[in-house]
Amino acid sequence: MKADEAALPVPVPHRADPVLFSVVLVLVGLGLVMVYSSSAVLAQQKMGDSRYFLVRDLVWVLLGLVGMAVTMRIDYSLYRRLAYPILGLSTTLLTAVLVVGVRVNGARRWFHVGPLSFQPAELAKVALIIFLAHILAKKADLVRRFLIGFLPPLLVCGLFSGLLLKQPDLGTAMIVGGITITMLFVAGTRFSFLAIAGLGALPIVYNAIVGTPWRLRRILAFLDPWQFRDTFGYQMAASLIAVGSGGLSGQGLGDSRQKLLFLPEAHTDYILAIIGEELGFIGIGSVIALYALLILRGCLTAARSRDAFGLYLAVGITAMFGLQAAFNIGVVLGALPTKGLTLPLLSFGGSTLVIDLCAIGILLNISRREPAPVEKPQKGRSWKSWLPGRKNRRRSTQRLAGARA
Repeated sequence: MKADEAALPVPVPHRADPVLFSVVLVLVGLGLVMVYSSSAVLAQQKMGDSRYFLVRDLVWVLLGLVGMAVTMRIDYSLYRRLAYPILGLSTTLLTAVLVVGVRVNGARRWFHVGPLSFQPAELAKVALIIFLAHILAKKADLVRRFLIGFLPPLLVCGLFSGLLLKQPDLGTAMIVGGITITMLFVAGTRFSFLAIAGLGALPIVYNAIVGTPWRLRRILAFLDPWQFRDTFGYQMAASLIAVGSGGLSGQGLGDSRQKLLFLPEAHTDYILAIIGEELGFIGIGSVIALYALLILRGCLTAARSRDAFGLYLAVGITAMFGLQAAFNIGVVLGALPTKGLTLPLLSFGGSTLVIDLCAIGILLNISRREPAPVEKPQKGRSWKSWLPGRKNRRRSTQRLAGARA
């Protein structure tokens, strides 16, 4: 046995992070309640059954919980061996949906099989995270070299973003870019490389917005929703009215007025607005606190992971949930332009909810395989020496990657 291997902490199997598990169940449970509350009137009018969306959301939740239970018990190291096949499958699906996918509201983002639909962009996010975790753990300090360590992950991210923009789906493309930048930053990439990547993406984002009339109208509505409240600013204005009328404690569960066919997509993109109207500032604050706790536990899982691959995998999954939640909350509160991004684990389900819960299962599996507790610092040592600085983290991940390869 090598000296580096002997120095590695011995994994101690134990139950998954109970706090993270509980937060996820609370979010999913609250989602079921609010999906029914926000969609009952719409479902009654269009489908003749007020429980139409609730029943379907419940089915997706059950499928997602089964998927979470499965991925929670599969050793996450398996995904490292399957990184390239999963990446290839996701690339194929993203390409195929542009050809044979169903067009909805001018976008080709879904495969429809009978009553079921599948959005390959959701799988693509997880596939990219797995690939980046593998490549960053394998290359360790090489990530500080532009051509060898930084450029390959950026090219894969660019490929996925390009396919997403063709659908078009700018929101998910931005999430994919944010995940990539976050993981590269944690891996110790030079700030100058990240700045170059950000500056290079600006013209693409600018062209995607200015070159598309309906996206440009969304920007105008964001800048002054009340001026355009009867046209393309209607959705944002209705959302702000819902949130503002909730006050501190809300109108009461089930007593929203904006869900009476005033606020479009109330059970999907704008479910937080209904929460704000019915449960008030307390409801929105509680939802934000739950996501903050989810992100905190995800970061702790990453910090305690047994190897570099687990660290980057946990960081990527946590970033995926954090970025998407932040985007959705920002849109609902009027801090960001309107984007078609749902609130993870809360909004009406589908393949998105199933894949999100499977990703949570992976995160819980990483938490089950944390190493044994590290001995306390010796008396007299500075507490700063025990902090996981970026330089020490790079050395540690390089050693872990070499020992586990």
